[in-house]
Formats: sequence, structure tokens, C-alpha cells
Amino acid sequence: MNTYEAWSHPQLAAQVVRRRQDGHCEVALRVDALQGARQVLRLEQMIHSLPGVRRVAVDAPAKRVRVVWDGERTSLPALLQTFAAMRCMAQPLRSDSIDDARSREAHDMLKRLLVAGMCAMQVMTYAFVIYIGVVDFVDFTTRGLFRWLGLISTAPVVFYSAHPFVRGALQELRERRLGINLPVAIAVWLVFVASAINTVRGSGEIYFDSVSMFVFLLLAGRYIELKARHRSGALGDAVIDGTPLFAERRLADGSLETVPAIELLPADRVLVREGGIVPADGRLASEQVQVDESLLSGESRPVVRYRGDHLVAGSVLVGGPIELQVEHSGNDTAAARVGALSTQARIARDAAASADDVALRRFVARVLLLTLLTAAGWLLVDPQRAFESAVAVLVIACPCAFALTSPSALTRALGVLAQRGVLVADSAALARMAEVDIAVFDKTGTLTEPHIDVAQARCCRGRDAADWLPLAASLARESSHPLARAVAAAAGHASVPDAQRVEVASGGGISGVAQGLALRLGHSRFAGVVADAAEGDLWLADDSGPLIAFSVGEAPREDAAQTLQALRGLGIGAVIASGDTAARAAAMADRLGVTEWHAPCTPQDKLALLECKRHEGHITLAVGDGNNDAPVLAGADVSAALASGTDLAQAHADFLLLHGRLHGLVEARAIARQVRDVIAQGRRWSLGYNLCAVPFAALGLVPPWLAAIGMSVSSLAVVLNAWRIGRPVAREADVLA
Repeated sequence: MNTYEAWSHPQLAAQVVRRRQDGHCEVALRVDALQGARQVLRLEQMIHSLPGVRRVAVDAPAKRVRVVWDGERTSLPALLQTFAAMRCMAQPLRSDSIDDARSREAHDMLKRLLVAGMCAMQVMTYAFVIYIGVVDFVDFTTRGLFRWLGLISTAPVVFYSAHPFVRGALQELRERRLGINLPVAIAVWLVFVASAINTVRGSGEIYFDSVSMFVFLLLAGRYIELKARHRSGALGDAVIDGTPLFAERRLADGSLETVPAIELLPADRVLVREGGIVPADGRLASEQVQVDESLLSGESRPVVRYRGDHLVAGSVLVGGPIELQVEHSGNDTAAARVGALSTQARIARDAAASADDVALRRFVARVLLLTLLTAAGWLLVDPQRAFESAVAVLVIACPCAFALTSPSALTRALGVLAQRGVLVADSAALARMAEVDIAVFDKTGTLTEPHIDVAQARCCRGRDAADWLPLAASLARESSHPLARAVAAAAGHASVPDAQRVEVASGGGISGVAQGLALRLGHSRFAGVVADAAEGDLWLADDSGPLIAFSVGEAPREDAAQTLQALRGLGIGAVIASGDTAARAAAMADRLGVTEWHAPCTPQDKLALLECKRHEGHITLAVGDGNNDAPVLAGADVSAALASGTDLAQAHADFLLLHGRLHGLVEARAIARQVRDVIAQGRRWSLGYNLCAVPFAALGLVPPWLAAIGMSVSSLAVVLNAWRIGRPVAREADVLA
């Protein structure tokens, strides 16, 4: 039974295929080879051409594809074969990874935002005619018409677009707490009702333009944050993606049967083919094998395991095939425990950070209290003016500027950081980044990258390394693997021939044809080297045998020392926590000027170190790139991962550093401090504005139309102030560097 036919097994199919209410089948697929809009378009067209396919949804950043099709007309194996024909190998995911709630939430928020935007533009057009009437005569019939048009256009905003605020306000009331949703909902509805009453009776002021624009701006900020949160969540299933769903179990008579990996029992023996992924934790029953264990160790170089040694689920075989005696499967594997540890750490951190902003609660309470006092005062003096004065106070004191301060500052900061090569997955992390005083770095792949020492290369056929290096680089430049990038970098500016028919074998290496030679670049077994193969060497071979062996070392990233120095200048200490040997960690710490290092560290050791630093009163930043770094990334106050890192590391990181630049940490720190200052300024402005304007509104000295203009101007001032983020002050990062 081949790989595709295995998915016709009912038990396997039941794990990945979900039956919809309309009778169609739905599956979520992991497709690592998604690159570029053109490839995505071609893939969609090819899948749509299959009989019975109803829908194809591609999420390129998360490397996910969802397909809905008629199971009677096309089988799952046929679907997977189509992906393979497009050179996009697809791995079915468990059916519980099909998250309809996430997509529905984003779609619902987008619809409300579009409705609010369209209606706000219309209402502003109608309000312009009414405002002209203040300084120039517009006949009352025309003004009345435009007041009714404003009412009709604002109704969808209030009844539909503003519903999330109303729902949030009701939730806050049930939980007996004050949040921003409560005053927003009260302001929107009171102002709308007052304006509607004045429209019906034909006299009094209306505020339809203020209501619609207010709702639109707040929804825009929430939608941006929602998309960032969903992107992080989509990558959060990386542990599940990394382990196979089925395995080949050896029966008593020696034959093989394909079974779901979750059904494996202790003492079962399974066959793992060359280049395959270990489906469960267990003991090696074969003589020896090279495995890539970066899932837990973080080390990109493969290690040799011998009979009786422990293998972990998710490891990739460089050699093989092997037999494994199962010890743990399913949720009991080491990979699953790492994922669970990461999730628990993030939940603990989020729980500590989920308390309401004290300043916001006080602000909201004061606004509501002022409104009630104004209404009560006027009921005693002049009941006819009580409602109008209370509305004026609520409009002028409504925490619009306060509510817009954070969204506008964060929106600007996210754009500036993206331009500088830093993507922000959790906008709340910017506030914590401004307070960080110690950073815990992983070593391998984070502070360092693989390095090829050409002088130490061993040639096998009497020629020197300069003859073989361009051929190796011709294959290496077709892959984004760190070792391949190291080979390409070692070739420098040498003339590199083009390679044809290039194929990348997971956990093995790269094969292709260059200058008429069929070449293989990779680990010893992949290259066909059976003797004199030092562990960690990278071999180039052709059909006649090995050509050259490259010794793989490591070197600091280009900007690692510069970044660490800049962080020290900002008052942030650096600590190295590595899964590598103590000797290598000490040597690299000495080269980078880091005085505190810890090695070798397991994921649990790194998390314990982090907790120790937190207990000492530090605000922690964790930086890593591998699955083994996920727990410490999730548990830190702030975390950052390299874009070249694993999906699991990215899923638990607050910041994603593009282009392999650690200096993005310095940029993020500078922008975070600017965001903190801008938010503080906006809140001070809101407080000062209210202290000056509210007394006049409460005394009935501010016309309602002027109150609306004051609210709009205060909100505009806050938004414009946010645009200072990323301007000359941010050059502090470059100066320190």
C-alpha cells in the first residue's frame, strides 16, 4: 500500500475528513511548498478541475489549504496525488484543525467594518449640508430631508456594525466590571436615540456623523488586531502537523499493516522508511541510524542513534529504513508534551496580563458619573434641559480619544515595524517590550548560523575545493535550509552553474544535475558514502562516488554582536540558554561578549531559567528559532522568533524577525517606547480636554453641535499624534547600534 492509498483506510480517513451537513467532505491540508501568488493560483485551478470539488481556500502564510468536495466523485488519495503532481506535497491534518469559528469571526468583523465605512461616508455627506446651515441659510425642508437621510444611513451602523460593542457591554455588565465597551455602547445608543427623537420632532441637534465615524474607526482597530491574533493561532497547530497520522505496524507473521499512529501501543514494532518521520516515542530496534532531532534539541545537524537508543516522535530519518519499538504514542509523546508545555505557559502569561487597565476603568467610571450628575442637576433646575445636557456631556466626554489612542498608536507601530523587517503577532507585547530588562537567547540558529570552512574540506579525487564548491552551490541555492545557505555563501562570488531537475529530500539533502553530472549534496547516507563519514560532514557526490566533504561549523550571525551591544546600551542584559554542549556554548558566549550562559538545556530547563529571572524581578525577552524554544517563547513576558525558524516557534512568538536580522529587536524596543509615550500623551490629552470642556457642557454652555466637533477634533489630534511613531526619535536604535 503506497502513501496515497493508505488514506483510503477508513480509520485514517476518519481522522482527517469531516462530513459536512450538506453531505460533502472537507479536509485541511498542510502544504509546505506554497511559494508565490502564481503557484497558489495554479494550485487552486488544478484542484478546482477535479470532479466534485466545491471550494478551495488557500492560507499561504499559515501553509494551509482547505478543500470541500463530493466524496462520491473524488477520493482523498486522488486529491493528494493531484497536489503531488503540482510538486506541492500535502499532509492531511486532523479534522479538529478545521477552524470554522476563526474564519467566521474574521468575516463577520470585516462585513461590519465595510457597512460602517460605507454608511459613515454617506452620513458625512448629509451632515455637510446641515453644517452649512449654521453659517448660511438652508431652507428647513431641505435640512429636514437630510436629517432623515442621516437617520436612515446611521441605522445600519448602530443596529448592525456596533453590535460587537453592545454585546461586549452586556458581557461587562454580567461580569460586573467596567470596560471600554460599556461607555461606547451607551454613547452610541444615547446619541443615536437623541438624534432620532430630534429628527422626528424636527428640532434640536443631531449627531449621526459622529456616531457612524466613531464606530467605523473603532471597528478598524479591532479588525487589525483580530487578523494578527488569527495568524498566530493558525500557526499554533505546528506540533500536530509535525508528527505523522499513520504508521506501518509489524504483525506477528512479519507482514505490515497501516494503522493510525494514535492507536499504537507500547511494545508494538513499527517500520519507518528512509527519510520518514518517527510516529511515536520508542527504542531503536535496528543497528543504527542518523536522525534529525531538531524538534526537541534545536540542533540542525543530525545525530547517530544505535540499537536501544531512544527516538522521539517527529524526528526525521536521514538514513533508514529502521524498526522502532513503541514506548509512547499520541498525547504521551515528547513532541506533544512540548506543545502542551508551550500552551500552558502562554495561558499562564495571558492570565497574568488579562486584568483590565486601571486607568481605563477609572476613566469610564468618571465619564458615566459625570453624565449622571449632569442629568440629576438639570432635573432639579430645568428638567427640559436635563436630557440634552446629559447627552452633550456624554458626547464631549465620551472616551473616543481615549479609546482611539491605543488602536491608532498600535496600527502605526505595526506598519513601521513591518517596513523595518519586524512582524508583530501580539500587539499587546509592545507595551511589555518597552519594559524589558533581560533577554534570553537560544544559540544555534538564533545567535549563530551554519558555516562552511572551505579550507578544512576533504577532496576525494585529487582536485581542490575550488573545483567542487561551485557545483555544490548550484544545488544549495535551490534550498532555504540553513546548511544549504551556508554552502551558497561559501561559494561567494564564484561562477555557479545552473542546476536542473533539482529535488529536495526532507532530512536528507538535495539532488540535481549540473554540468552534465548527476549530483547529490547532503548527509553521508544520502550522498551514498558508506565509509570515512565523519558525523556532521556535508558531502557532495556523483554516480561514481563522493567528490568532497565539507566540515560544518557555526559562526555568529552577521549582526549578533552588534545587536547584543545595542541591547546592553538600552539596559537589556543578555543570557544564552542552548541545547548544545557546554564547551560550544561557552566559546560562542565568549566571542559575543555574553557573560552568562547555560548549557546543555532542555525546553524545561530554559523555562525554569526564565521563571528564575522573573522571580528576581526582571521583565524577560526570549529569542529563539526552534520547536524546542516554544515553551520559553510562550512563557516569556515578550518573545521573538526568526522567520527562518520553525512554525511552532513562530506561533508562540510575539515578534517575527524577517531577513534573519536580530537588529529588529532594537527597532522593536525603540518603537515600543515611542508607543508607550504616545499612548501616555493621548491619555493626558483626553484628561485635559475633559477637564476643560466638560464643565461648560454640564452648565449648558456648549451647543451640542460644538460638542460633537470637539469630540471629533480630540479624536483627530490623537490619531495625528500617533503618526509621530517611527520618525526621527526612532533613530536611537541606529545610534546605539
